[in-house]
Amino acid sequence: MPTKTYHIGVEATMEIIGGKWKSIILCHLRHHTMRTGELARAIPQISQKMLTQQLRELEAANIVARRVYKQVPPKVEYSLTDYGQSLSGILHELCVWGEDNIDRREAAGESITLLNRDDV
Repeated sequence: MPTKTYHIGVEATMEIIGGKWKSIILCHLRHHTMRTGELARAIPQISQKMLTQQLRELEAANIVARRVYKQVPPKVEYSLTDYGQSLSGILHELCVWGEDNIDRREAAGESITLLNRDDV
């Protein structure tokens, strides 16, 4: 296998949590374990196919744990692994930065609605 080269550490971070949806999914899972349907309701803009794909990639990276309950209908829950929990501080800072950005834009006259503030 060839040697993987990164020019800066954030490249390795973004390789795992980059993209439109992964950090949003992780922010929701940071607070509690969630089922697929709960995540879909919390992120209404994401398609079911994309949600499943992103969860699988996060699971493969050992960031998210998937627990399947053997019952009818099947129940599947997602939570952060211990390794995934190590991202909590970074995710919180991203949320706070976004909230501050929204506040600045609102103060400048832009009409914006923020449905939830990070409470951690």
